[in-house]
Amino acid sequence: MPTARETLLDTALAALGTLPWSAVRMVDVAARARVSRQTLYNEFGSKEGLARALVRREADLYLRGVEAELARPGPPARRLVAVAEWTVAAAAARPLMRALLTGAWGELLPAPRPARGGTRAAVPEQRRADAGVPSPGELLLQARDRAAALLAEEPGTAVRGCELTLRLALSYVVASAGVPRAQCAEPDSWRPMTPAITSVIETILSVDTTSPRKTIP
Repeated sequence: MPTARETLLDTALAALGTLPWSAVRMVDVAARARVSRQTLYNEFGSKEGLARALVRREADLYLRGVEAELARPGPPARRLVAVAEWTVAAAAARPLMRALLTGAWGELLPAPRPARGGTRAAVPEQRRADAGVPSPGELLLQARDRAAALLAEEPGTAVRGCELTLRLALSYVVASAGVPRAQCAEPDSWRPMTPAITSVIETILSVDTTSPRKTIP
């Protein structure tokens, strides 16, 4: 059963499907989640705290998705292609995740501001959210490093191949980020990742596994 915190986060995220963040009111989030406003403020401290928690959850969701794709059976190259496909699909469906991956927040989404100095949230999960979320580059490196751990049978290939795969996937996301859209619309060109892009990734990975190069520019 979802906790009050998860229910509040789900409710706030659902509100973003129809409203810009500036129009999302804490009182409405609490009412729709069927909890008291005091519970809402106890969990997040403020609307900015709620924004940080929403974005922190998206970052965690992305990394868990990467891990899930890498844990599937199959050769490393195929699993890394699955990571790329999942990255593009998730970015298309989740505006907050897309913003995290690209750094393009816009005016409709809750771009998280740093927590004020000297404040300390009572809830441990909120303290973690208030500590900040990774930049797009940091998120990519975290995903790359998790791949290296999960594909330990070929660690060199995991580091190089996952970084290359993620950079290709993110370039596809960034190229589509400027398409005019409704708040949560999913551009048809993103669904699914084209077979041509998948083929390119598999081809480059097959070359990269035998290449003497140790770094990716």
